[in-house]
Amino acid sequence: MRMDIALYRPYNPLKLSGLHVRGLYWWNRSGSLLERDGDIDSLDAKMKSAGRYCSGKYMALERHKSFKRIRLVAPESSPVSMQDEFIPLSETDAGASHGAVDSDLVSKTSTSLEESWEDETLNKTREFNKLTREHPHDEKVWLAFAEFQDKVAGMQRQKGARLQTLEKKISILEKAVDLNPDNEEILLCLLKAYQMRDSSDVLIARWEKILLQHSGSYKLWREFLHTVQRNFSRFKVSEVRKMYAHAIEALSASCSKHSRQVLQATDPSSPDPVFVQLELGLVDIFLSLCRFEWQAGYRELATSLFQAEIEFSLFCPPLLLTEQSKHRLFEHFWNSGGARVGEEGALGWSAWLEKEEETRQKVMNDELSRENEGGGWTGWSEPWSKDNEGIVNVENETINDVVMEDIQDEEEYKEVEPEVDTENLLKMLGIDMNDGDGSEVNDTSTWIKWSKEESFRDCDQWMPVRRKSGTTSLANETHKTDEDEQLLRVVLYEDVNEYLFSLSTTEARLSLLSQFIDFYGGKMSQLFCSNSPTWADNILSLEDLPDSMLEKLKCIHEVLTKTQNSPTGYSFEYLSGSFSRNADFMKFIQNAVLLCLTVFPRNYMLEEAVLISEELYVTKMNSSGMVTPCRSLAKSLLKSDRQDVLLCGVYARREATYGNIDHARKVFDMALLSVEALPVELQSSAPLLYFWYAEVELASTANDRESSSRAIHILSCLGSGTKYNPFKSQASSLLLLRAHQGFKEKLRTVWSSWVRGIINDQSVALICSAALFEELTTGWDVGIEVLNQAFSMVLPERRSQGYQLEFLFNYYIKMLQRHQRQSSLMKVWESILHGLQIYPFSPELLKDVVEVGHYYTTSNKLRWILDDCCYKKPSVVLWLFALSYEMFKGGSHHRIRGLFEKALSNDGLCSSVLLWRCYIMFEMEIAHDPSAARRAFFRAIHSCPWSKRLWLDGFLKLNSVLTAKELSDLQEVMRDKELNLRTDIYEILLQES
Repeated sequence: MRMDIALYRPYNPLKLSGLHVRGLYWWNRSGSLLERDGDIDSLDAKMKSAGRYCSGKYMALERHKSFKRIRLVAPESSPVSMQDEFIPLSETDAGASHGAVDSDLVSKTSTSLEESWEDETLNKTREFNKLTREHPHDEKVWLAFAEFQDKVAGMQRQKGARLQTLEKKISILEKAVDLNPDNEEILLCLLKAYQMRDSSDVLIARWEKILLQHSGSYKLWREFLHTVQRNFSRFKVSEVRKMYAHAIEALSASCSKHSRQVLQATDPSSPDPVFVQLELGLVDIFLSLCRFEWQAGYRELATSLFQAEIEFSLFCPPLLLTEQSKHRLFEHFWNSGGARVGEEGALGWSAWLEKEEETRQKVMNDELSRENEGGGWTGWSEPWSKDNEGIVNVENETINDVVMEDIQDEEEYKEVEPEVDTENLLKMLGIDMNDGDGSEVNDTSTWIKWSKEESFRDCDQWMPVRRKSGTTSLANETHKTDEDEQLLRVVLYEDVNEYLFSLSTTEARLSLLSQFIDFYGGKMSQLFCSNSPTWADNILSLEDLPDSMLEKLKCIHEVLTKTQNSPTGYSFEYLSGSFSRNADFMKFIQNAVLLCLTVFPRNYMLEEAVLISEELYVTKMNSSGMVTPCRSLAKSLLKSDRQDVLLCGVYARREATYGNIDHARKVFDMALLSVEALPVELQSSAPLLYFWYAEVELASTANDRESSSRAIHILSCLGSGTKYNPFKSQASSLLLLRAHQGFKEKLRTVWSSWVRGIINDQSVALICSAALFEELTTGWDVGIEVLNQAFSMVLPERRSQGYQLEFLFNYYIKMLQRHQRQSSLMKVWESILHGLQIYPFSPELLKDVVEVGHYYTTSNKLRWILDDCCYKKPSVVLWLFALSYEMFKGGSHHRIRGLFEKALSNDGLCSSVLLWRCYIMFEMEIAHDPSAARRAFFRAIHSCPWSKRLWLDGFLKLNSVLTAKELSDLQEVMRDKELNLRTDIYEILLQES
């Protein structure tokens, strides 16, 4: 008789330290990786019928037995030991080979408890009941109690028992809400529990009731909007649009109320952090609306929403206006036909209004001058007689008769022209438009042509059309449609009015602008920490891979396939976005940012974004290859503001990127030589310039020794505080000594401000410069110590906030990697893993995990680390890197499919269009399983009904497995869901005829 028995490890406390103990403790607390496959109902048939006893199903069965089990409780800290070997069960004497077990060592290593599953459940329940009584306002206790019910439900064999446990969880959370009515986390947990039990109508009603009581909560509105969008049966674009209008209205009212309170209580120059977060949340909801409209096919409306909100918030006239008056004045601007932000010749709402007022005053003055000139004696004139009046009337009647005759001739001419009857023409082709289902197109190739034309028009038609001119605002548009289609692309004031709101904080305005740049494929320095909700929402809403993410995946692909004999050849290229390759997008961004620089002068991040957009635009329009495509624009901007030294630094870095190191040096030298003559507030930006210059020198590969000497000279000038002079020779010992001492004094000043929570770009640049200087002159370990000291000055809870600290940590990892031979690969690896605990969603750190882990540890260990990160803190970025690693390594189709299923079964990730598109592509191109791809596609559109791109993938990628009838039905459902379809199928039929 054959029996499937699991493999075992030898239990030896001498070797069971560190990771093993913590791993067994974690296994006991939350189940194995197999157990985390979830509910046994979700396991496929093969697993249910032929799985081994340690699968999720059999674990559930075993848990119900009452015999005692040993539960290991890990100590708080123990040394790390990485061991992975298994031994066969037949090695009965394996334990003896490891020597006797010291009981004292066992007690020090772990605590052993014997209890059954029923005992654990009962004890845990008693413990939680006690904690909730003693700490009724501690949200962590209530949430842990609710999470424990999920664990209990996962061990239940009967569906009825699991539903009973769910009811218990709901009652626990309802009691928690009664005691903590304003706690958003508990409310969200309760609503997610309701979602597992209630119908969609009941659930929406519960959401609406709670939102009435908490109308100013960004988190609740965000989750509600996600819930509404994912509800396939109720989904219609117009309905979701209404919900966004309610959300923006409620949050805007909350911001206005809070603003009035803040103005009365505090200094307006230092905004309240709560108020800043309110406005940032409002901006995020607005961006979510724009993404929704864009992805549903209403691209002109999405563009208009951006234009309207940027004009309304950033370029409002400096007048004391009520909100109602402000809207009336903006309506006049919107309907005037004046150029809007992003368009050629745009001035901004305020400047446009000033110009219009000047024009009006000039016209009035001209009329007054003419009236004044017409006064006084004008000489004799013949009196007006009835005879003259008759002559004039006869002349007018004659003219009118001629005009009427011309009009009648034109009408007769028009009547002669034969009318084209589309319906009759289609009948001649054998298609009856009134024949209902009988008019289906039965040729798949026709639907393929339709989807290609629809995709082309989606990419091409994204700028709104002006009703007055009847032409698009882009001068270089070549594709002209008929008049009816042009009218459909007009965006009226009524279409954007209810989504407009005012912003008063600089942080919220910059967030709006930076996300606008990112939306249209521009490149900008990171403004958000990867832990921020804004970052998470942006990643979750992706349909395509942005270029920044694609570059990191390419690096991983190169590292992993370099050592493989047969590379997989798999890539995400077809999922990459097309924004950066569209010249019109880049011109649109450039125009918008140049105008917005009048609101945010000398903002180096925006200046960098506008120069890069110019590079991409020029490269697209002129492939002959210029030296530096943004050179003329940079010089033009510098002429208008010669004191903008950070613009000099940004421009010099762009020159260095194109290999023009000598030109870059000239620009840097010019900027640094002029720093001392600048006002004090501008001199504070000098550390950024010095740091950028030193990095450019070290990145130069012409002469390593000379580059190092140049970098030391530059940093010495910063540290010593001496006047900068261009590099001529190596820095003297005296200058180096003064620089060491000067950096120490400057850092003491930085630490004092960091302790108070004041962290900015300049202070981070100074710390990086000091660390780099020590690395180049004293040693890498001293440079690392400078960075470690910086982290010690920040409270642990603050280290995961702010993009500056995340940048500093990435710089720390890069310095370690430069010296990994001296510092050991283990030190680099441990630091990366530590950073991943602070910034678990950082693409840069995830790339480092795969690249370093590929050389440092085994494939199985690296898989375990990535899987563990995904299970603990599920996110699109984490799953994308875990899936990429598995596919680039040529992992089994069964495992990759299981990873996709696990990721997309998560309630927070099932609405990721990007993950669904990756899954469909995997089934079609890697697994070569069209049936599985078909199933994944239908599940995808059910989870993400708003994504027109996803629907069109069915036509473009799955046309070999979908019938013409199914494609016809898909288009009908798209129309029913109110997605914007620009192409009528009859156009394609007429073209074919």
